[in-house]
Amino acid sequence: MQTVTGKVAAPKAKVAIIVARFNHFINDNLVNGAVDALTRIGQVDEKNITVIWVPGAYEIPLATKVAAQSKKYDAVVALGTVIRGSTAHFDYVAGESSSGLLNASLEYAIPVGFGILTTESIEQAIERAGTKAGNKGAEAALTALEMLNIIKTIKE
Repeated sequence: MQTVTGKVAAPKAKVAIIVARFNHFINDNLVNGAVDALTRIGQVDEKNITVIWVPGAYEIPLATKVAAQSKKYDAVVALGTVIRGSTAHFDYVAGESSSGLLNASLEYAIPVGFGILTTESIEQAIERAGTKAGNKGAEAALTALEMLNIIKTIKE
């Protein structure tokens, strides 16, 4: 029996981090966590990391698709924060961001680490951006690298 398992070290990987400016006070921490995980754990050279800022979470899938299409990157880390309010806006933004990222990943066979927080409150978002609940930016970055290595192993 053969078993394929992923590793997170990918020293030569070129990674795009696509992050929303909206809720930047939370997203800045997600970016810091992602960069730290990529460089320290994933061993990615900082010169191979590109941070791309977009207006909001709704715009992340398009930037992800263009980054994937460019073939400049081996993986993408998508970071943003959508906080539920009193209207249906949350449902549209969160749902369409998720669907758009999945579609880009599948269309271009590129790993996309999903680090878009979908929370009920600002407090929950802060917890997931580096306090009580860890840093989801770091988790998304490591997931992208692990999938990159799994895909590479499957193709070999």
